[in-house]
Amino acid sequence: MDDAVRAEIESLRNQRTKQLRERYRELFGEESRSANRTYLFRRVAWRLQARSEGDLSERARLRAAQLVADVDLRLRPPSKFWKDLQSVQVRPEVRDRRLPPIGTAIEREYRGQLITVRVMENGFEFSGKLYRSLSSISSQVTGTRWNGFNFFRLKEHPQNV
Repeated sequence: MDDAVRAEIESLRNQRTKQLRERYRELFGEESRSANRTYLFRRVAWRLQARSEGDLSERARLRAAQLVADVDLRLRPPSKFWKDLQSVQVRPEVRDRRLPPIGTAIEREYRGQLITVRVMENGFEFSGKLYRSLSSISSQVTGTRWNGFNFFRLKEHPQNV
C-alpha cells in the first residue's frame, strides 16, 4: 500500500463521525445510511485502498453478480406466513394425571415432621412460598434430589383419569 494512502487512512482514525460521513459522500457519491463511526471508517478506508490498489477484477465482478442472481433472498416473510401464524391455536397445557385437583392438600410425614403442600393452579404452596414443582419442595425438605411424585407417593389420581 502506498505511504500516502496509509497516512490518509491513519488520519481517518482521528476524524469525527460527521467528517467521516462527508468523506463517505465524496468517495461513494451518496449519503451513508449509517452513522456508526467504526463502519464509516472501515468503508472509507476500504474505498481508499481500492482506488489505490485497484478494485475488483471484471471476472470477480461477474462472478459476484452470478452469485447474487442465484440467491433467493427474502427480506420479509410472505403475508401468508403471518395469517398461518395467527391461525395456529395454542394448546392448553395438560395437567399431569397424577396431580389431585387444585386446592387439595398433599401430606407426607418425613422424619417425624408433617409436610403439607397445597396444589395451586400455577404450582404448589409450601410454607408460604410458591414452588413450580413437587420435586423442588421435596429437595428443599430433604436436602437431596427427589422425584416429587415419588416423595409424596402420588400415583394416578382416579378423578383425573
